Amino acid sequence: MSDRPSLPSTDSKDVTGSPQPYEYRFRPLSEPDWSRFPGWTDVTADEWASAQWQRANCVKNISQLQSVFGDRLDPSFIADLERDQSDRATMSMLVTPQMVNTMVADLAPGDADYTERLYADPVRRYMLPVYSDRHTEWPSHPFASRDSLHEAEMWAVEGLTHRYPTKVLAELVPTCPQYCGHCTRMDLVGNSTPQVTKLRLELKPVDRLERMLEFLAASQSIRDVVVSGGDVANVPWPRLEAFLYALLDIPSIRDIRLATKGLIGLPQHWLQKDLLDGLAAVCAKARQRGVQISVHTHANSAQSVTPAVARAATALFEAGVRDVRNQGVLMRGVNDSVEALLDLSFALLDGAGIMPYYFYLCDMIPNSEHWRVGVGEAQALQRGIMGYLPGFATPRIVCDVPFVGKRWIDQVDSYDRERGISYWSKNYRTPLEISDPSAAQQSYPFYDPIPTLPRSGQEWWRKNAAGPTPVGEAHTSGGTT
Repeated sequence: MSDRPSLPSTDSKDVTGSPQPYEYRFRPLSEPDWSRFPGWTDVTADEWASAQWQRANCVKNISQLQSVFGDRLDPSFIADLERDQSDRATMSMLVTPQMVNTMVADLAPGDADYTERLYADPVRRYMLPVYSDRHTEWPSHPFASRDSLHEAEMWAVEGLTHRYPTKVLAELVPTCPQYCGHCTRMDLVGNSTPQVTKLRLELKPVDRLERMLEFLAASQSIRDVVVSGGDVANVPWPRLEAFLYALLDIPSIRDIRLATKGLIGLPQHWLQKDLLDGLAAVCAKARQRGVQISVHTHANSAQSVTPAVARAATALFEAGVRDVRNQGVLMRGVNDSVEALLDLSFALLDGAGIMPYYFYLCDMIPNSEHWRVGVGEAQALQRGIMGYLPGFATPRIVCDVPFVGKRWIDQVDSYDRERGISYWSKNYRTPLEISDPSAAQQSYPFYDPIPTLPRSGQEWWRKNAAGPTPVGEAHTSGGTT
């Protein structure tokens, strides 16, 4: 008899006979039926496929939302939404029909738990936040700030953020096809709200882009340009096309990334023939120069990844885009479980050919404490998703640390779990620190959401919230990783 061990069963159980923590099944994408909404019962397929119709019929206020949902919206939900708009919202309401259509997609009009399910819906939770979502005692962290990553402080010229030695972020426009409640650029992007008077770019677009290009042409150390905003889907194609061609004329630039959540919320935009024809010509020139052009998008829930999104991603590949990658945000009540992250990653990869790339911790902007997930929780989630996806498509959970930049969640130097303070280091200097040789030897803090801390940690913050932890202070507290 052979002593070779027998092969394990090929069913979905491990060697102990217990089910795997997550069970993979290929799930074809589906496009919800928009006619289930009273306001869209007569919308044709051609209208729905039109980027112009989608933009014209965005939900911009509560009255328009009621027109779409009809009498399905409970008065208590409306009151909850109204209160958030007046007291908490940092972003004005703007949701595309495509995005609204992915909310409560599996419910029939007469379902008794419609309001309950709407409250729990992950897309609703970050696109249409309500007052009762927010944390009562700690709606904001004491160290939350409008520009939590200090991007504007690192502008080389207006709108061109130079945080990293070889990379820049070009903010071409301060608007998007839709506004996410957790937007990290809430100080600049979108319309003012009762809570936030937005900053405004001062230069005319043509002058701002010209100055960006002049700076990039004069620099030999920048090879990577993220073209963003706002959202490049809101940049008129002739203007965006001219900017891309100008970037391709700068010898040092080797990577160009177009940042657009519009691929998820307005895929119709990226399916327009004139745009795709123009993009194909840009990509052809990029290949001749050996430059990579990629698209970065932003999906947070598997239900947002629909066949329309897949068609748009395929069209981008056919136009010559090197890759389409997803940069989601880890948010409580949206995707803060292993199952939700893997469902989303597989929907992106299997259904749309989009690479699951990053999940960011939600940045420390005002009124975001209810969304934020702590470093320890994120570390557990990173471990939980390992081993299911191909290595090249396993997303990294990252913390974008102020004055440091993106760090994988396990790169934390030390971590006081009781007070929720993590400390991080870096190996380069930002332009703000270029004359400070000690900057790369300092330790920089990041803060967990206070409601997630143990009782002793919450009490510490109640007593010490007014006392800041200086940036660059060495870690001296007693907690450990």
